[in-house]
Amino acid sequence: MKLGARIFKTGLAVMLSLYLAIWLGFEPPTFAALAAAFAVQPSIYRTFQTILDQVQANVIGALLAVVLVMTMGSDPFIVGLAVVLAIALILKFKLEPTTIPIAVVTIIIIMESPSVDFIQFASSRFFLILLGVISAFIINLVFIPPRYETKLYQKLLKATEDIHQWMMLVIRHDADHRSLKNDISRLEEKMVKVDNLYLLYKEERNYFMRNKYGKARKVVVYRQMLVTTKKALFVLKNLEHRFIDINDISGQTHKMFEKQLYELTRYHELLFLRYIGKVNTERTSELTEALSEGKEELLADFINLREQDKLKNTQWLHILPAISQLIEYQEQLEHLDQLLDSFLNYHQEENEVKIQAEEDI
Repeated sequence: MKLGARIFKTGLAVMLSLYLAIWLGFEPPTFAALAAAFAVQPSIYRTFQTILDQVQANVIGALLAVVLVMTMGSDPFIVGLAVVLAIALILKFKLEPTTIPIAVVTIIIIMESPSVDFIQFASSRFFLILLGVISAFIINLVFIPPRYETKLYQKLLKATEDIHQWMMLVIRHDADHRSLKNDISRLEEKMVKVDNLYLLYKEERNYFMRNKYGKARKVVVYRQMLVTTKKALFVLKNLEHRFIDINDISGQTHKMFEKQLYELTRYHELLFLRYIGKVNTERTSELTEALSEGKEELLADFINLREQDKLKNTQWLHILPAISQLIEYQEQLEHLDQLLDSFLNYHQEENEVKIQAEEDI
């Protein structure tokens, strides 16, 4: 079982909130720990972004709880009503939805306070919740900063390798199609997670001007990496959908199709390696020229099949989208190559790439 940084941060935030509550004399300190567990965020930027919303949600929950207890009592029905009203107000004020648990915890804790000296007890509970939120903010800010660039690169690379493996199995008639369909669904879910990682990486802010522009250039490169991997997945889905017709084309055309697909996958993987400095420019330039020649030959041969009536019109039209997707995939890869040219050849001092090995993540 692998423990992520957020798990450790949650534990540290709970520990800090308990120590602070005991040191400041707030009782019971477990309420602060509960709030801290809910308030931990996945990134430093989101910590800054949500701290104000968390405080506002805490205030909304506390005010609603106090007003309803003093006017209507603390029956379970009233507690439920307070929760509904708090959620409605949070959504109305367009606060972060992640702050809803904080407001709910505040309401329940305050409304379960004894009726004697209710205001004093409610205030104590309110500050306990606030202490938990502040503890989580401190831990998010100081400890175990996330390494989203490394995670994003490794996830993109692994997804791309899986897609390429299936591509070659399909075009060589070796794929089990039930397994392929299941794996395509898995890859689509994985790409959703990669999208979220990209957003987290994009959100991370640099506090030094020297790193600001380098980070902005990296964001552009990673966005194109994401586009090319999604395009590769789309090509795979096309191959899976049209594999019967593709396998029916003549031996020479099929070999050209297979070769072009293989060169595209190799080009894609070399671009990933080039980003981390393991492949030089000359190697990708040679591949670009070979791919351009292969594309022209494949198109010419495919058009000849139609002109010589070796393929039915419906069959030819069914295969055409698969070939057009290969061409679009190549265009996206060439665009990524151009971005890498710019990134690696200019502003080298600012464009520092720090990718850790997979086993170190």
